[in-house]
Amino acid sequence: MDDQATNYRQTAWILMIGGFIGIAASIELIVQKIAVLSNPDFVANCDINPVLSCGSVINTAQAAIFGFPNPVLGVIGFTIVIMFGALLFAGVELPRSMWLGLNIGALAGMFLIIWLVGQSLYVIGALCPWCMVVWAITIPIFWQVTTDNLASNRLSLGKSLSEIIVTLKWILVGASYLIIMALIFVRWQDFWLK
Repeated sequence: MDDQATNYRQTAWILMIGGFIGIAASIELIVQKIAVLSNPDFVANCDINPVLSCGSVINTAQAAIFGFPNPVLGVIGFTIVIMFGALLFAGVELPRSMWLGLNIGALAGMFLIIWLVGQSLYVIGALCPWCMVVWAITIPIFWQVTTDNLASNRLSLGKSLSEIIVTLKWILVGASYLIIMALIFVRWQDFWLK
C-alpha cells in the first residue's frame, strides 16, 4: 500500500471515529440544553464540581453564538466529517475543492474552539466536559485534514513549511492538547491543588 493510500485510510478513520464521537457529544449537549430549558432546577449530568460544570456553560450567550445552541453546529459539522470519512473508505477520489472545503470547515472549528476555550476559562469561569470532548475531537480532525492536504499538494504553505507541518502532525496535535491543559491548570490551579 502506498503512502497516499495509507494516509487516506488514516484520514478516513480519524474522520469517522472523530465524527461519531463529536456527534454523540453534541447530541448530549442538546439533550442537556433541552432539559435545562424544560426545568430550571435540572442539574446537568456533567455538573461534576464548580469547575467542571455544563450547567454553568449551557445558559451563557457563548453557548449560542449564532442565536441557536452551538451543538447544532456540531451535529451538522460532524455529520459532514463522517460523510467525508465514508467516501474515503469507499475509495472515492474527492476533488481538490471538497478537500479544501473540509479544511476550511475544520479551520473554522479550530477557531471556534480556541474562542470557546478562552471564553470558558476567562469569561464564564467553568468548563463543560461534553464541550471539551468536542474540542478534543476537533483538534486531530483539523491537523489530519490539513496535513493530508499539504502532503497531497492540494494546499501549500511552501515546500519546506508544508513538509515540517506534515512531519510534526502528531506533535502538533499533542502540543494543542498540552496548551489547553496548561491553560486549564493555570486558570484553576488553586482548585486542583487543594
